[in-house]
Amino acid sequence: MTKTLFGYDSCFLEHLTGEHPEGPDRLVSIVEAIEKNGMTEALLPVKKRVAVDPWIQQIHTKDYIERFRLACENGETYIDSAESAICPKSYEIARVAVSVTLAACDMIMAGEANNGFCALRPPGHHAEVDKSMGFCMFNNIAIACKYLQKHHGLKRILILDWDVHHGNGTQNSFERDPSVLFCSFHQHPATLFPGTGWPQEQGEGLGRGFTLNLPLEPGSGDSECMEQFQRRFLPKAHEFMPEFILVSAGFDGHIDDPMAELAMTDTAFDAITLDVMEIANKYCKGRVLSILEGGYDLETLGRCVVKHIKCMM
Repeated sequence: MTKTLFGYDSCFLEHLTGEHPEGPDRLVSIVEAIEKNGMTEALLPVKKRVAVDPWIQQIHTKDYIERFRLACENGETYIDSAESAICPKSYEIARVAVSVTLAACDMIMAGEANNGFCALRPPGHHAEVDKSMGFCMFNNIAIACKYLQKHHGLKRILILDWDVHHGNGTQNSFERDPSVLFCSFHQHPATLFPGTGWPQEQGEGLGRGFTLNLPLEPGSGDSECMEQFQRRFLPKAHEFMPEFILVSAGFDGHIDDPMAELAMTDTAFDAITLDVMEIANKYCKGRVLSILEGGYDLETLGRCVVKHIKCMM
């Protein structure tokens, strides 16, 4: 029987962002949907915590980490840009988010769980080496990748990012690293923040060819997404033969989400998840860790996450 973990900490609700689309109610909607569907007892909680500071420094500069800490300590309301709202507790909460992520990696690598989903705040994939962007503070998925490389000794890690916004921070962390295949589906960068993720961005140096950007035109729905996924992504993933799959799971490409202009439905997210699980079962003992990024229509977010987890289970 497949064992699926659920990474969460109630402190994530204390990252208070005011009148902001990335608010605590996002996680409330997920937890309530899991409970409503009777899944709570079937999911393994992530109870362990990992000392995170050395691992955060694998991705982020000491200067940025200290700026973030001081901004929270001094009661600032945002860091680097107004979209990256913070409160006095945000620095410590962001550290807990990293800790939950790394502990989830440990559980999967130890065989305590086959796969899992982490409902985290603040999100991470826009966070650059030296600055916050787009609601994101620490790049949870990039830090997890470094942890799997350096702590667990993995040689080939696949990062799939299907958030409607390009994962610029994650891409920039690994664009020269041929041991990481980064693939991003997102609304075309000419039409949406952060303006990166063009098809010609394919990595640099030894990492060239290990970045795959598949932008979708506004209005694109399930058929356009699945065509790109099956024609472009699946062959690359099979060729790469990953030892672990990390997913930046944003559900803001859904037709009901207010943040962008894609028209995906639950069906596409389910199909992608099932294909990812098939790749994981073939090459990496089913090891998949999915981490929440975007998704701002609360009912849609809760429903899609539940279905995503059910596909993993």
